[in-house]
Formats: sequence, structure tokens, C-alpha cells
Amino acid sequence: MEAVLHVAVGYVAFGLDAAAVLMVAIGGIDAFVRIFLVIVHRHARGVQYRAIFIEFARWLVAALTFQLGSDIVNTTISPGWDDLGRLAATAGIRTFLTYFLDRDLEKAREAQHERQREGAEGERHVEPT
Repeated sequence: MEAVLHVAVGYVAFGLDAAAVLMVAIGGIDAFVRIFLVIVHRHARGVQYRAIFIEFARWLVAALTFQLGSDIVNTTISPGWDDLGRLAATAGIRTFLTYFLDRDLEKAREAQHERQREGAEGERHVEPT
């Protein structure tokens, strides 16, 4: 029965690791294409770059979540110090990345609301010609 558990854990961990790699690949390709399009169309504004990198960071957080799941599964069958260290490192990185991503998202939302307010005020002060 223990052998079956080891095999099952191996498949689950492999699936979670594959999902993490897929998330990084998709997010990286998406960010690359979007940055390339911004550069080619010469719309280069800091806000656009920031939005692209925030979206890429979301993909990385998703990948780290899957990686964390894989590490947890692997730790259940062989909880060695190396596995626990990897688990702690992944959890720490994910926590810090999520914290800073949330902070950046909040700043981006505030900036967007400010631009919307300025736009609404500008529309009210337009004199008819």
C-alpha cells in the first residue's frame, strides 16, 4: 500500500510541477508579446509596462502556488530537511511576491481612479463652442 502511495504522490507532484512550468511559460509569452506590441506601436507609457508586469507577476504567483502544492505533496512521503527547506523557501517567496503584487495592484487602482476623476472633472469644465 505504501508503494501505491509513493507512485500516486509522484504523479500528483509531477502534474503540479508541470502546471507550474506551464504557468510561467504562458505568463512569460504573454508578457513578451504584450511588451513587443507596445514597443512596435510606440505607445510606450509607464502605465502600460507596469500593467504588463503586474499581470506577469500574477502568473508567477499562480505558478508558485502550484509549486508549493507539489512541495507539500512531496513532503508528505519523505519529510527530509531538504524538502522542508524547499517548502519554506517556496512559501516565503510566494508570500513576499503576493504582498508586493497586492501593493502594486492597489497603487495601480488608485492611479486609475485618479485618472478617471481627472477625466470626469475635465468633461464638466469644457465650455461649449
